[in-house]
Amino acid sequence: MDPRLGTRFVFLGPPGAGKGTQAALISQALGVPAIATGGIFRDAIARGTQIGKQIGQFVNSGMLVPDKLTNAIVAERLKQKDCKKGFILDGYPRSLTQAKALDTYLLKVRSPIDRVLYFKVEAPVVIERMGKRRVCSQCAATYNLVSQSPKTEGLCDKCGGALVTRSDDTPEAIRKRLTVYEQTTKPLLDDYGKKNILDVVNASASVEAVARQVQGLCLGTS
Repeated sequence: MDPRLGTRFVFLGPPGAGKGTQAALISQALGVPAIATGGIFRDAIARGTQIGKQIGQFVNSGMLVPDKLTNAIVAERLKQKDCKKGFILDGYPRSLTQAKALDTYLLKVRSPIDRVLYFKVEAPVVIERMGKRRVCSQCAATYNLVSQSPKTEGLCDKCGGALVTRSDDTPEAIRKRLTVYEQTTKPLLDDYGKKNILDVVNASASVEAVARQVQGLCLGTS
C-alpha cells in the first residue's frame, strides 16, 4: 500500500473544480467528515457562537473573513469527535499563512496531513461549469443546470424563490477570481510539494474520470 494513503486530506482547487463533489464521495467511503469553511461559517453563525457572531459581521458586510478567525474556527471544528478518525478539508487552507497555522495545530494533536490533492482545471472549463450554476435569491441554495437542476425551472426546491446567476459567476469575474486564486495558492502548492504530499488531479475531466483519479490517490483503488 502507498505509505501516503491515510484519512487526513486537503482538497485544493479553484471554484468550479469539483473538489466539493469528490470530497463528499471520499468522505462517505472513509467514514470521515468533509469540511468546507463556508459550511462551518454558516453553522457557527446559525448557532450564534461567539466566533460565529464575529464571522457574521464580515460575511454580512461582504468582506473576507480574516485568517485569524478562519484558522480558529477550523481548529475548533477539527476538535470535534467525528474528526478523530480523519477528515477532508475542502478548500482550506487557501494561503501559506493558513497552512502554517493548520500545521501548528495538527502538530499539537499529532495528526499531520496525509495527502494534499490539487484539482487543476482549465479556465474555459471553469467558466462553462460556473455559468450553469444558479443560486436561490431567497435562501441561497445552490443548483447546477446539468448535475443538480431544480425540479421546477427557475425556482428553488426548498423555498420556491427565484434562481439567479450570481454577479461573480460571469466569465469576466471568473477569470479574475482564477488569476487571484492561482497567485495566492502557488506558494502553498510549492510548500506542499516540498513536503512530498502533493498530488495533482486533472479536474477538467468528467466527474467519473476525476472520481477514479481521486479514489486511486485516497483509497488505493482505480
